Amino acid sequence: MNGEEDARRVRIAITGLLGFASAEEQVLLTAAPPEEEGNPQHWAALPVVAHNTELKCQQVQRLLAIGHGRVPPEFDEVDHTSGELYLRYAGQAPDHVAAESNRASDELISGLRSVGADDLFDPSRNPWLKGRQLWLQIVVRGFWHPTGHLLDYYLDHGQPDQAVAMATQALATARYLGVPDEACGMASYNLACARAKAGQLDDAVAAAREAISLNPALRGKVATEPDLAALRGAGLLEPADRS
Repeated sequence: MNGEEDARRVRIAITGLLGFASAEEQVLLTAAPPEEEGNPQHWAALPVVAHNTELKCQQVQRLLAIGHGRVPPEFDEVDHTSGELYLRYAGQAPDHVAAESNRASDELISGLRSVGADDLFDPSRNPWLKGRQLWLQIVVRGFWHPTGHLLDYYLDHGQPDQAVAMATQALATARYLGVPDEACGMASYNLACARAKAGQLDDAVAAAREAISLNPALRGKVATEPDLAALRGAGLLEPADRS
């Protein structure tokens, strides 16, 4: 892909994905029980969304850095089992978390509009991307990562049907928007995880294979993803799917 027309189509599609993830975060915050308790091994809804927001804000910083010709800061890997990190997220006020989630999504969409086609598609323009395409990094931080955590929440809280329904809708949205295959594969990957955890193993296999077909870079994750362990243990994934 290259050129402004391709960039326009990708911006439209990614904007739709970002909007979907943002809306689902607001749904979760509204539906979660008041004063919901959680811990670093069993996250409550509020810290889930606060964490998603922080990573979206980091991506906004990267887009702003491109606009100013600067190198963005390096961001540390997140330890999701850290008690200190969890308490920092959980200690925020619900209204603040909801507002910041919306703000970060809006700023991410604005940042997406601000970068040109060359920056979106050519990682050599920004060596700090380490060969990764910027448009796909935006999808990861603004759609794949947030919806993955929302799915984990529903699965951890005994709501597998909700997880599968949301993942199914996310994939349908990606298809409707006509997102590039790599991004559509990420949505299919999340659906595979949700279906596997819900015990829908045959459907999970189909989704996992579709994910690999659309985005071959996901093959390694399929081979190691804990949520897909049931598929590997039952021998439902062929060696080619796991190699």
